[in-house]
Amino acid sequence: MQPASSAIAAPILAVEHVSHAFGAHRVLDDVSLSLAPGAIAALLGPSGCGKTTLLRLIAGFESLQAGSIDLAGAPASRPRLTLPPEHRRIGMVFQDFALFPHIDVAANIAFGLAREGTEGRRRRVAELLSLVGLEGLQGRYPHELSGGQQQRVALARALANRPPLVLLDEPFSSLDGDLRERLAGEVRQVLLHEKAAAILVTHDQFEAFAFADVVGVMDRGRLAQWDTAPGLYDSPASGFVARFIGDGALLAGRGGPEGIRTVLGIVPAREPSVRDGAPAEVLLRPDDVELDPCGDVEAEVTSRAFRGSALMLRLRLPDGATVLALAPALSECTTGSRVRIRLRAGVAPRAAFPLPPQQP
Repeated sequence: MQPASSAIAAPILAVEHVSHAFGAHRVLDDVSLSLAPGAIAALLGPSGCGKTTLLRLIAGFESLQAGSIDLAGAPASRPRLTLPPEHRRIGMVFQDFALFPHIDVAANIAFGLAREGTEGRRRRVAELLSLVGLEGLQGRYPHELSGGQQQRVALARALANRPPLVLLDEPFSSLDGDLRERLAGEVRQVLLHEKAAAILVTHDQFEAFAFADVVGVMDRGRLAQWDTAPGLYDSPASGFVARFIGDGALLAGRGGPEGIRTVLGIVPAREPSVRDGAPAEVLLRPDDVELDPCGDVEAEVTSRAFRGSALMLRLRLPDGATVLALAPALSECTTGSRVRIRLRAGVAPRAAFPLPPQQP
């Protein structure tokens, strides 16, 4: 018998083969994932990909149709079995914060602490106000706070009962872009302090990367990849993930012994390699393509975007394909101009994806 100290802790969350539909529309298709105690994750994807439905199933707001969901090793959802949300020990932060407008900040935070004595509630509220940076604002009402401050109150309320798992449903979506990313990082630090596991639902990859250790990319109801940010960027599991994460373009070519043969040259491919002669597309990041007056390929600048120290150029190749490239911020490249380009020397192996053979 193993000593207790060597036992492996059960995941705080285990989702196994979950599928769900609304009428004839399948929203989730065989989704499986697990989350360790204290781990911080995000579900990322475009609108309608199923990420919010998955969060609602985990929270117990929807009844499971297929698969299973366990919390801390105990069944929470099965077909015809749904543990009520109030019995799941899950903290929830909603998109609209869902604060009570008629009570002050302290009372909002203390709402779920009815079983604590008066002094216990006071101490926990004071602790959370300090943790989220709202000391001195306990007597204000929600309408007297900024959006970022309301978000902090909602987080403090979700953490009041020390839940082992916190779910956040796009809580930063109403805030400005820069503030969203900054608050995502701040919320992460609060969760780490409380040792709470968490899942954030978002459509913003920068927000997800500022928040999470591991990110699940959702594509039309399926979990396309569950990975770290570098893993998603450097080794996307599908063409969808490659397009969705970071800046880049997929360029068509054919497999060869040294990589993918493209109009720009041979791009080294990550394993597993595409078989020789087979049609494929390969991921090119903007720093894989260089402007060079002696380059073999001429391209048309179809758009340019200022990125501080550089310009992001979208370039149309002679065959109509598109790639991205970076140019100095003071470059005279204008929309409609023509430039010569080449692959950067020493391009690292890139993700490549087989294409179906063209129909005759």
